[in-house]
Amino acid sequence: MRTRATWTRLLPWMAAWAIAMAFLESAVVIYLRELYYPGGFKFPLAPIAPRVALTEFLRELATMVMLLAPAALVTEKWLERFAWFCFGFGVWDIFYYVFLKALLGWPATWLDRDVLFLVPVVWVGPVLAPCIISLGLITLACILLRKRYLDPGFRPHPAQWASLVLCGALFLYTFVEEPLRFIGRSGAGASTATGHRAMDALGVYVPGQYAWWGFIAATLLGAGTLAGLAVRRPGSGRTERRA
Repeated sequence: MRTRATWTRLLPWMAAWAIAMAFLESAVVIYLRELYYPGGFKFPLAPIAPRVALTEFLRELATMVMLLAPAALVTEKWLERFAWFCFGFGVWDIFYYVFLKALLGWPATWLDRDVLFLVPVVWVGPVLAPCIISLGLITLACILLRKRYLDPGFRPHPAQWASLVLCGALFLYTFVEEPLRFIGRSGAGASTATGHRAMDALGVYVPGQYAWWGFIAATLLGAGTLAGLAVRRPGSGRTERRA
């Protein structure tokens, strides 16, 4: 298949796409910070117009579609699509912070907190965390693409999929646990924790202790799973279907 034969040649083009998207993403954030944080971004969050908050929520959904679309175009196989999405997401996320640092001088440190995502609920965490995760996603993507090139029937074992899912769940927990707990203690309804409504619900929220224990556990679990995938020999996958 074309994708298997040329995945290394697609790599720079997919990276260029993700880097360009990262610049567009950072440009939008720079405009928003000039409007709402002229003195520099910090918690608690500044009040934001509901229409602007909703637009931010929808923009993040659109970004996911834009990252998935190239992956769907270059291959018909779901595993390769997943791998290309992971690659694009990882490159996009890292360069988003690269551009913010170059253009705004932010973050000042790797441990500065950021609102990472609003879908489906609000995520908050230190900048270092998504950057490490993104490196893992890029590594996972390259392992899967290379293994599928060598062995078209290659797939992660069910246990490896379960490990990756658990890893993702742990990462997600570290990002949403504290802000959701804050919203719950404030007496706000569950609907305010979702999407753009969370921006208002977190009006006086200042991040406290990040759940580093969960992040470290997820990182070790993910690294072990990646190592297991990397050392599997070609031909150990199942017979190729439409995977």
